[in-house]
Parts: sequence; structure tokens; C-alpha cells
Amino acid sequence: MLDVARYLRHVRPVDPEEIHEYVSGQPHPAVVRSVLREAAFDLGMRERPDGTFVPVEEGPAEVDFRGVEAFPEAYADRLEDLLAAAYGPDWHAGESGDALRGRIRRLKEDYYRGRDVAYDRETAHAYAVYHLPDYYAAVQYPLADLADDGLLPRRLRVLDVGAGVGGPALGVHDLLPEDSLVEYHAVEPSAAADVFEALLEGSRRSFHAEVHRETAEAFEPDGEYDLLLFGNVLSELADPVAVARRYCEHLAPDGSCLLLAPADLETATGLRTVERALVDDGPYDTYAPTLRLWPGERPTDRGWTFAVQRDLAVPGFQRRLDGAAGGDGEFVNVDVQYAYATVRADGARAIEFTPDPDRWAKLTDSERHVTKRVDLVALKLSHDLSGDPGRNPLYRVSDGSESTDHYAVLTRASALNDALREAGYGDLLAFENVLVLWNDDESAYNLVVDGETVVDRIAAA
Repeated sequence: MLDVARYLRHVRPVDPEEIHEYVSGQPHPAVVRSVLREAAFDLGMRERPDGTFVPVEEGPAEVDFRGVEAFPEAYADRLEDLLAAAYGPDWHAGESGDALRGRIRRLKEDYYRGRDVAYDRETAHAYAVYHLPDYYAAVQYPLADLADDGLLPRRLRVLDVGAGVGGPALGVHDLLPEDSLVEYHAVEPSAAADVFEALLEGSRRSFHAEVHRETAEAFEPDGEYDLLLFGNVLSELADPVAVARRYCEHLAPDGSCLLLAPADLETATGLRTVERALVDDGPYDTYAPTLRLWPGERPTDRGWTFAVQRDLAVPGFQRRLDGAAGGDGEFVNVDVQYAYATVRADGARAIEFTPDPDRWAKLTDSERHVTKRVDLVALKLSHDLSGDPGRNPLYRVSDGSESTDHYAVLTRASALNDALREAGYGDLLAFENVLVLWNDDESAYNLVVDGETVVDRIAAA
């Protein structure tokens, strides 16, 4: 049956209604379709809506990504169907609503305190209501960057470690074009796996998802993966560095490992610890966003940096759960803020730039430049952190050599330094004639950008 499919794939679309005639015993077309679906990834064929199978083109996926504005209604309806089946049509009200709100409060408290969370059915449902939309959105931004650089193949084998209720999986599904072929392996031991399977039931035929109900420590990866995904799970592992390193041994030579974590201090810096351990000891390099611009240098600062994207529209299920408790927004979560690191083994970087030591100062040498003006290059790694429109804009910056936090402070805006405000997260900037000061209150260096400072974007080489 597979031999016939391999032959016909080079001739015309493979139709199970036709192929059964060429197979000994003439199995029913439904049997042929089942066999082809199971072997689709190995055959390099995707199933079209009309039920025929066609080859998947080699090469990178072409992604048209313009950000995420809302959690899709189809997934929202599927989640509400799941909640209604579990608690009744008024799942958001009465005892069930109180229970779900109580679980969300407990999740947030446990997360803040760094306590382990046991995901029974009710906790998994609460987690989905509160976190599904933002996790769906967050994964798409760094993956879209990979796709823009031609580093996300159209035929993609994914391993999602700690897959949870399926937010990242749905995000990957919607980001990739319909002509892609995905074999998606999700490792999730808890009751969250039930939610995952329910939400992924409507995925397109060329997106093959399989759940492995094992812990990250116990699961044994098989073969190589084009994408390893650790989505908001590192903080729940006893030894995240060891687990990440073991899985990265199964990364394809041109594959990517994406680490994602919430933006808060503990989880974001915990992610950075894992990234640095992978890169310090090799053979991996950071593709984005915390590049090490200077050869032989490594950062040892606390590494708290995270991306901030536009808020999502409030999904109906969050509005209902929140409204039944007074509607003060406690159970609405539409902020898309996340720490991330993309690691690869082939040396590829989002920005290929090596500073000239005769031209630029290193951040690791800032102590000897205090009260002086210098020229330097650094990545912009935050939104405006000042927190007040009346205060000077403040941005975290890094060149990958620093042992202490550095912040660019815009004290006098001009046409010569507008690039500091306008640059996006992860952009590389050149600072000319910037004043280096020590901020004793924050135990950090301030790079003062004033009327005498020029800031320009540096294009990737």
C-alpha cells in the first residue's frame, strides 16, 4: 500500500478511493486512508480537504504573521463546550464558578510562592480559562521570527515538553500555513492532557498531534525534532537544566529549541539560567533575543528581560467567569508578556554582528567608564520600564558581556536618538557619545542618552 503511494505521489494526488484497487486484497478505502494518515509524515504527504494526499514541498514555511489580536472563537467555543459538559451550561456561575475562580486564585498564589501545582481536572479547566489565550499568542511571535529567517521548515517535527492544555500547540497550528505538514508530540502527564486532546480535535488533517502522558523526566524522545518547545514548564521541573540538555540531544542539526516562561522575575530569570547553561557549555548558541555580541564573553547579570506584545481582546469565557464575580477584572488575563530564548546548534543568530573592539566599548568594562562618554553597541531588551509618562523613558540593554544590569535612560529626546524609542524588542542599537553613570539605588549602570547622544539601528549583517 505504501509502495503504491510512494510511486503515485510523483504522478498525481493519491486518492484512497483509487489506490485500494492496486493493493492485494483490495482493502476498503477507509483502511487505506487510515494507513496513509499514520504514515503521512514519513511519506512527506499531507491530506487535503478533498481527502486526497499530495507531497509537501521541501523548504521553509512561508508565514504571514501580523500579530495576534484575539483568541479564535472556534477554540473559545470548544473550551466552553468542554466546561459545559463538565459543570453544566452555567459553568461560570454558582458552585462551579466559585470553584474555578478559587482554583485560579490558588494557581496564581502557588505560582507566586514557587509551590508545586497538582493539575487535577478542575485545576486544568481553571488553567485553561486563565492562561490558554496568552500562551496561544506568546508562542507565535518568536516562531514567526524564525520563519521570517527561513528557519522553520514546512515539514516540521515538534516535541512540546509540558504541553499543558494546548495553548502553544494551537498557536503553532494557526501560525503555520495549510500546506505545511506537522508531526506534533506533546508530553503532558496531568489532567491537562484531556483538555489538550479536546481542543486539538478540530486541527487540520496535516497537523498530527499525539499526547504522551508521561513526565518530562520519564519520557524518552525518539529520533530528531525540528522544534523543541518548553512552554511555561521550566519552573516546574526539579532540574530544568538537565532535562533541557537531555532533550536538546534530540534536536535536528538545523533545529530550534524555544524556551518560554512568564515575565515575572523568578520564572524569567530561571529561563535565562537554563539558556545560559546550554550555551555556556555548548554546543548551542542563542539565536534570539539575548545574543552574545562579543566573542569569548558571557553575561552573568540576573538576565531579567521579557517581551511585551499588544493585549488580546477579552475572550467571552473570561468575561463570563469574571462577570459572575462582580466584573472587576481579576479573572481576565489578556496581557501577552513573556520571557523567551531560542537556542540552536548550527550557530545561526537573528543578528549577525561582531563589534570592533577598537570602535566600541564593552558593557563588562562599564566600571572604568563611569562619568565618561563612550561609544557602544547593545540590544534593546525591554519596553519602557519607567512606568510613568512623566518620567524619563528607561530601557534594559545588553551586549552579552555584562555582569551587572544596564539601562539606557532617555533624558532628552531628539531626532538623533529617536531610534532608542522606536526600536523593537531585540533590535541592535549603536550608541555614540553616551554617558555612563552608576545608579547606586538600583545597583545598575545607567547609559544616559541626552542631546549629545546619537542612537542608530544596526542592520543585521
